[in-house]
Amino acid sequence: MSERYVLDLREVAETQVAVVGGKGGHLGGLSRIEGIRVPDGFCVTTDAFRQIMAEVPSIDDQLDQLSRVNPDDREAIRTLSARIRRTIEGIAIPGDLAGAITRALGRHGEQAAYAVRSSATAEDLPTASFAGQQDTYLNVVGPTAILQHISRCWASLFTERAVIYRRRGGIDHRTVHMAVVVQRMVFPDAAGILFTADPVTGNRKVATVDAGFGLGEALVSGLVNPDVFTVRHGEIVARTIAAKQRAVHALPDGGTREAAIDARRQEQPALTDAQVVRLVELGRRIEAHFGRPQDIEWCLVDDDFQIVQSRPITTLFPIPESGDQENHVYLSVGHQQMMTDPMKPLGISVWQLTAMAPMHEAGGRLFVNATRRLASPASRAALLDVVGRGDPLIRDALETVLERDDFVPSLPDAGPGGPPARGASAPIETDPAIVTGLIERSRTSIAALERDIRTKTGPALFDFLREAFEEHKRVLTDPLSMQAIMAGMEATWWLNDTLREWLGEKNAADRLTLSAPDNVTSEMGLALLDVADVIRPHPEVVAFLRGVESIEDDAFLDELAKLAGGAEARDAIESYLDRYGMRCVGEIDITRPRWRERPTTLVPVILDNVRNFEPGAAGRRFEQGRQKAREKERDVLSRLRALPDGDRKADEAKRMIDRVRTFIGYREYPKYGIISRYFVYKRALLAEAERLVEAGVLPEQEDIFYLTFQELHDVVRSHQVDDRLIQRRKDAFRSYHALTPPRVLTSDGEAVTGAYRRDDAPAGALIGLPVSAGTIEGRARVILDMGEADLEAGDILVTAFTDPSWSPLFVGIAGLVTEVGGLMTHGAVIAREYGLPAVVGVERATRLIRDGQRIRVHGTDGYVEILP
Repeated sequence: MSERYVLDLREVAETQVAVVGGKGGHLGGLSRIEGIRVPDGFCVTTDAFRQIMAEVPSIDDQLDQLSRVNPDDREAIRTLSARIRRTIEGIAIPGDLAGAITRALGRHGEQAAYAVRSSATAEDLPTASFAGQQDTYLNVVGPTAILQHISRCWASLFTERAVIYRRRGGIDHRTVHMAVVVQRMVFPDAAGILFTADPVTGNRKVATVDAGFGLGEALVSGLVNPDVFTVRHGEIVARTIAAKQRAVHALPDGGTREAAIDARRQEQPALTDAQVVRLVELGRRIEAHFGRPQDIEWCLVDDDFQIVQSRPITTLFPIPESGDQENHVYLSVGHQQMMTDPMKPLGISVWQLTAMAPMHEAGGRLFVNATRRLASPASRAALLDVVGRGDPLIRDALETVLERDDFVPSLPDAGPGGPPARGASAPIETDPAIVTGLIERSRTSIAALERDIRTKTGPALFDFLREAFEEHKRVLTDPLSMQAIMAGMEATWWLNDTLREWLGEKNAADRLTLSAPDNVTSEMGLALLDVADVIRPHPEVVAFLRGVESIEDDAFLDELAKLAGGAEARDAIESYLDRYGMRCVGEIDITRPRWRERPTTLVPVILDNVRNFEPGAAGRRFEQGRQKAREKERDVLSRLRALPDGDRKADEAKRMIDRVRTFIGYREYPKYGIISRYFVYKRALLAEAERLVEAGVLPEQEDIFYLTFQELHDVVRSHQVDDRLIQRRKDAFRSYHALTPPRVLTSDGEAVTGAYRRDDAPAGALIGLPVSAGTIEGRARVILDMGEADLEAGDILVTAFTDPSWSPLFVGIAGLVTEVGGLMTHGAVIAREYGLPAVVGVERATRLIRDGQRIRVHGTDGYVEILP
């Protein structure tokens, strides 16, 4: 019975992670690969750990305390975790367990030297490596020392860094157990790390080898800089040979020591070229076995490689499945839609079913295959022009790929696909009635959808939705609607380009678009100011709203109505939700909670408006913007008439000003229509989910979010669901949050990062894209969750991205900085309409700018200064 505590490595299957942990499972798998040498050893299983933990006094109470501590409270975590570690290390190993370990040592050499290594059940997984979170001990000699170090490995499950890693990953401490690998020690001539994919760019065709003399501990600990070799298609394409002054070696009686390397060897490569290529070949064999790129620890002994660990590289962004072996270039949809967070499977599939172009999923994000557009010179130029105006980083990334002549095929005609080319829209009359008619057509279509879907349930609902999705796409691709959108965008481009040429003025269109009519997104922000006007006179309502976080969303409005002035406040909020309640942050994902479903999301913004504005602010603000636009128009036309051929230039500019003011507001309406339809779909699908819950098919409604549309259809038809599939999807979705989606991704897995390639900003400035003119200085408020907004007048909002749902915050800020965005994305359009200086596309802005710092935003020139 005691043998359940110990398994020989060659007995371990890689699927036995629950028994031997991630490291043990991978070593068991490695030992079965032909041609791969793995040092002999055994695993002390998680059963042994559970037996020890059962001896820990009050362990449940201690784990409860650890789970309640804020993951940012390092001191409390340090104290609690140290207490648990001391207790575990102090427990005597029971005789049957100690006997099983000693017998295993006898089989492998009782007095031999061993590496004793932690192997947790939540490490070396495809979605979380936990690399370096637990402990490893090298060159341990003798049963007494080995038993002592096994106890230390058990205790290392509760190192401060491991506890914080689990907390931030949403992993319950009780669900993780510790096995221990005891492995014959290797005394290498050289050691290091092999990545079978480039860990920086993600390129799966490139392998990198880090190498140094002696034990790999010298590299892992940062004691020396390694030699670095880059290998592609079996050839070394780059190498850096470091001056390796020190190495770590094993001592005869146990333990390790640092030693100086002979000066004559310091700049010699730790591996020959032939050894590097042979090592990468072994790595490719290991990668093929595990089915994903690997981070491999290796040792070289007498020209023979031994593998002491292999784990998945969890930081790589996945590659969209193409079904072929051709080269492909993918553009991020999230960077265009201003939502780079991962989406749940139902959200992805509904977007795919309603999108105008084929969409490919990877890492919970969507991508468009731009390869055919890039392959033809004509369509390539148009694509680069459009994306370059929107996001110069995407253009630069695409140009980087195109410089590699062998990657994108050359085709005479790339055909349709991708975003519309500049100038592609047919001529359209400048007539406000066109916009009015388009909006009315959209409203009529949505009203028909709401009416007709009410009677649809079961499989019939899904048949109806398939037809509704086709109507959705028909509305979205209405030629007149497309012409109206392009007319506003092209007029903006014309004004900016031409007035810069004629008058030397940057971004002239920014002032000319202030308070443009028919912009449903800017109207949404102003309408929330009107809600604040209703609430402001009622102190009880304001006080109630300040404590609203403790009230359930579904009771919020009912409770509000019981207060003095509460009925009026409730009616104002309800009226707002009737028009805008389908919106939310990340709204392109149908699974995200809408404001109608979670109205408390709006409370912080309403309270900011109550505090920071006077009554009637919405009307005054809109009128002030309109007057500024008129003044700018008069100024521009006057200056143009003073130029040679001035009357013609002024007449031409006047036509474009009228055109941009007629159509630029409509740029926001199609997205409003999409999201309005999405909420209708969602409510119908949730009603179906509720029936599945009542029938006992699903435990909770929101489980449907982890199924695709077709999978949900199948569940509704069969009343059968794969619970394990839903759990796998939940785990994968959680892991996707740690991934940063690239703007451009190749089929080699390379995340291509563009650059602005500018030298016109001060040293130390954060470079971005200028999207709304002006310069403003103020306090930076770094906000990643709109529901946590706490803004004062004059604050500058710094965030990752802003889709239309963020626009209610725009009325209370003085400037805007985002990590993602382009000239015509929603945040930029609204910033211009409100006259906010704005810079978007500022890489890592939310990490480089600290909340509360003073910054200066140069919205005309496109950079941000952090002030002392």
